[in-house]
Amino acid sequence: MSSPSDLKYTSSHEWLKDIGDGVYAVGITHHAQEALGDIVFVELPEVGRVVAAEQAIAVLESVKAASDIYAPVAGKIVGVNEIVADTPEAINSDAFGNWIFRIKVSNPADVDGLLSAADYDAQNA
Repeated sequence: MSSPSDLKYTSSHEWLKDIGDGVYAVGITHHAQEALGDIVFVELPEVGRVVAAEQAIAVLESVKAASDIYAPVAGKIVGVNEIVADTPEAINSDAFGNWIFRIKVSNPADVDGLLSAADYDAQNA
């Protein structure tokens, strides 16, 4: 499965979608959810928390393992997706359609340094 080209990616398998005003929705990639297996629990970050790039801020638990979710860029958590907390398996059925948190980016230029879809897919081929 090729990754959507309108998103940015991290090496740690998070995706970012620009939703305007310096805010990005963040989730995990299809590759990540496949590696995790059936996701059974999502620990969301706290709204209002200021985070550094690459800081562990959320946790996904699957039948195989627990995995940290990292902040792709520095910023402030401005929203969380309660739907994935209540029905974590939604991430398995549509990883790119189910964001985990929203972040207001401290420095929008940091997003430019993330991976394109082609680069992410090449890294995970």
